[in-house]
Amino acid sequence: MNKILVIIPTYNEADNIQKIIPEVLKNSSPENEFNVLVVDDNSPDGTAELAESLNNSNVKILKREKKSGLGTAYLAGFKYAIKNNYDYVFEMDADFSHDPKYLKVFIDKILEGYDLVIGSRYINGISVLNWPLRRLIMSYLASVYTRMVTGLKVMDTTAGFMCYRVTSLKQINLDEVRSNGYSFQIEMKFKFYKRGYKIFEVPILFIDRREGESKMSRKVVYEAYFMVWKLKIKSIFGKI
Repeated sequence: MNKILVIIPTYNEADNIQKIIPEVLKNSSPENEFNVLVVDDNSPDGTAELAESLNNSNVKILKREKKSGLGTAYLAGFKYAIKNNYDYVFEMDADFSHDPKYLKVFIDKILEGYDLVIGSRYINGISVLNWPLRRLIMSYLASVYTRMVTGLKVMDTTAGFMCYRVTSLKQINLDEVRSNGYSFQIEMKFKFYKRGYKIFEVPILFIDRREGESKMSRKVVYEAYFMVWKLKIKSIFGKI
């Protein structure tokens, strides 16, 4: 049986957490056991406690003392997956922007031998709902910009819905990953790409948050802008 971990970072996701977890776990089968790791940044709305109240052995909670960012949440989840011998690990949002129905599609594809499967908003045109035009243009151009600077052959470079093969993830020095937010998503894809790992993009429909607030900030966008050049320079000197 394949052990699968879905990492869900949370901060004030009380409206969503008790809805999203059961939808994820529905994907379990005799061949694939799905588990959820909620990485909560001390949400004042009680997100972690709501997840715990589900009282499900396939749901784990990692509580952090303060809001520490998306990248560090996923890194903590990756280390948990490696330590506990999971076979595959997902990045996934708590707010249903990433539809749990795609989880099985990702697993089917990664079982074909891929190392990283990405839920892509831009592989077949643009598949995004409920975003303002400005944000959509900014996201799309960010991927174009990243491809031009780094040569990364991925259409949706800032995608945050992904599945990693853990044996491949182990080869990445996670302690050297310093980026956060969108730049974290770019950096992880680039590291896999530069190692020659097999990457596949699955077309998804991305629907913006159904409940709660957006957490995108200008600081996160600027970080991603400059990180692209850092990655390019590091790759030239073989530091990736």
